[in-house]
Amino acid sequence: MTGNSRNRASQAVQHRLKRKREMALQAPDAAARADAQGDTQMPSDAWIDCGWGRLIFAQTFTDPEHLVSLLRHEEPDRRDICFYVRDPHVLLGHAPLDLFLDPSHTYQLDLSSARLNADPPRGFVIRKLGSQADAEAVNRIYASCGMVSVDPEFFWKNRDNRALTYLVAEDTKTGEIIGSVTGVDHERAFDDPERRSSLWCLAVDHRASHAKIGEALTRHLAAHFAARGRRYMDLSVIHDNESAIRLYERMGFERAPTFTVKRKNPINEKLFTGEPLETGLNPYARIIVDEARRRGIAVDVLDAEGGFFRLSHGGRAIVCREALSELTSAIAMSRCDDKAVTRRLMTEIGLTVAEAVDGNDGEAARDLLDRAGSVVVKPSRGEQGRGVTVDIRKQADLDAAIKAARTYCPDVLVETFAPGDDLRIIVIGGEVVAAALRKRPTIHGDGKKTVRDLIEGLSRRRAASTDGESVIPFDGETERCVGAAGFALDDVLPSGRRVEVRGTANLHTGGTLHDVTDILHPKLAEAARAAADAIDIPVAGLDFIVEAPDAPDFVFIEANERPGLANHEPQPTAERFIDLLFPQTIRPDRSGAP
Repeated sequence: MTGNSRNRASQAVQHRLKRKREMALQAPDAAARADAQGDTQMPSDAWIDCGWGRLIFAQTFTDPEHLVSLLRHEEPDRRDICFYVRDPHVLLGHAPLDLFLDPSHTYQLDLSSARLNADPPRGFVIRKLGSQADAEAVNRIYASCGMVSVDPEFFWKNRDNRALTYLVAEDTKTGEIIGSVTGVDHERAFDDPERRSSLWCLAVDHRASHAKIGEALTRHLAAHFAARGRRYMDLSVIHDNESAIRLYERMGFERAPTFTVKRKNPINEKLFTGEPLETGLNPYARIIVDEARRRGIAVDVLDAEGGFFRLSHGGRAIVCREALSELTSAIAMSRCDDKAVTRRLMTEIGLTVAEAVDGNDGEAARDLLDRAGSVVVKPSRGEQGRGVTVDIRKQADLDAAIKAARTYCPDVLVETFAPGDDLRIIVIGGEVVAAALRKRPTIHGDGKKTVRDLIEGLSRRRAASTDGESVIPFDGETERCVGAAGFALDDVLPSGRRVEVRGTANLHTGGTLHDVTDILHPKLAEAARAAADAIDIPVAGLDFIVEAPDAPDFVFIEANERPGLANHEPQPTAERFIDLLFPQTIRPDRSGAP
């Protein structure tokens, strides 16, 4: 066959394909269109990067596993949208822990019959995005509307992309960009045989005073696609956005029987968890409840004031009190609660503990103070640093501290004081999840304010940042620490002078946490795991005195069966806690999952 003959044959084939495509577009429904198309096939596995994420055309995918894999590889801080899903129950069945059905409606506008003429906008004009400044302004509007931000450079680089159209509304007086919309041309994006287009990211500056900005942007984009010969313009709108739905229906949009699926991520969280529960729970319980709801685990608050709640999923129900759950046995709790028992267990496994005596044995306590030079007094049972006095150097202070500790528990321990930093290590399911140095509350003199004023100011700031969980008390321990530094509460603290106003670093009495997970010495991690194993406890906060978090030396202090997981962000303490309780909800693609 000659070259001319091959060209004529090719032209004939193209003519037949074109005619079948035209017949398909005239068919009344999808089934008829598919039959009329014959050998005109839908392209496969199509998607386009829109800057805020990928728009994925579900109708082009024949393998749901491939589609799920694509969604699982969503980039951080981006929102992929899987559009035109006809059987969402099937797709969700392949990845129920990763995906969710977006609560949005799909609307479509038949551009061949739509009435797109309208009165010209007043006070503003619609035009294409034309400068870097335009791109930056659009991104600013996105941010003000709570939408996913887009690098302005992306807009600028794609200004001539034939598949993407960026329109802006410009105030004619000020030149300010007051609205924006993005259009996607499906035929240009992936040779869509149905010649569709779609509207995305309609955003209007909430400060703009002009009327009908969103409508003008929508009409202009529809007219743009109609002029290109596109058959439909589709969009997705959240189901309860009544004003937008009224606008679209007034313009002639009609509901379409397709759905949208998205990946469960922090950006989409409100869409698949619903509105935050008014639980009344404290931050230590709330962080766990929030993580549970992200995974579709039912939450019943049993006692908000006490921090009790029940989590239920797949026939399994577990009652918790903050980070304490039914998985922690009464035996493990009693081992943590009785500090003398904890000390014996740690000694048996070879961990270094401070020398201690019975505080009710006055002679032994005085002898330890004489030999050590500085001691710590604590109730044998208790938590949150109540009744604990640190760095006691005088006999009178020792007697007063023992008396104070007895108000919390009749049994009292007197231990040698170990200088260094207070380190809390969180162990969940036998693995170290977080580590943080606990710093004692410290005031800084300015030469003007009294010690009392400085403490009150620091206490207010700590309370504000912890929902009232951390407050520095004005008690005998605070006065003792201030006195040990050579001041009284009503003295003006000299400029530049620092004073630790509590001997302990407990958060409930004003201490602060500083994450050191990434630099934790392996010996300290090993000691924490061994301590939790000896107590036989699934979740624990292990306390040590250390020279530094990246050094191997330590003295074991105590174990806490109900550690505050909220104190260790950004470490994934709540996530690992829920992993322990409901391992079936662990996402299979999560790196580092147990």
